[in-house]
Amino acid sequence: MPSFDIVSEINMEEVRNATENASRELSTRFDFRGVEASFEFKDKTVLMTAEAEFQLQQMDSMFRTACSKRNLDTSAMDVKPYDHRGKTFRQTIAFKEGIEQAMAKKIVKLIKDAKLKVQTQIQGEQLRVTGKKRDDLQEAIALVKSSDLGQPFQFTNFRD
Repeated sequence: MPSFDIVSEINMEEVRNATENASRELSTRFDFRGVEASFEFKDKTVLMTAEAEFQLQQMDSMFRTACSKRNLDTSAMDVKPYDHRGKTFRQTIAFKEGIEQAMAKKIVKLIKDAKLKVQTQIQGEQLRVTGKKRDDLQEAIALVKSSDLGQPFQFTNFRD
């Protein structure tokens, strides 16, 4: 019986590369000359540090551009509120990985409401979709891709 898995994964090596690219761009920008501002990649998060809040907003834009150039989906970014300590502002960006229980139930409901002839199982942080025909599975993939659920999904382990 044909099946596939729906997963949500982020390539952390690409996130590190995007952080380094944004850091390089930061060092060449004229409006950041003489300003203490930095990007730091640590423990699957990116820490942005600057002297003012508006600079953090500009850095966020630079980081999003660097991510899109590295083919990372920016909808997986979880931007925390900024933190003001002394003369510096800090902001943390985390990345959503895995499918949480609430999101998995949303996807299952979406597929069931479409009345596709497939079965869906929640398996930890991924979903397994099985069906009798390959076409039904491809319809399920198209349905999940077309719906805006606020998180990027990959479709792996497709078996006939």
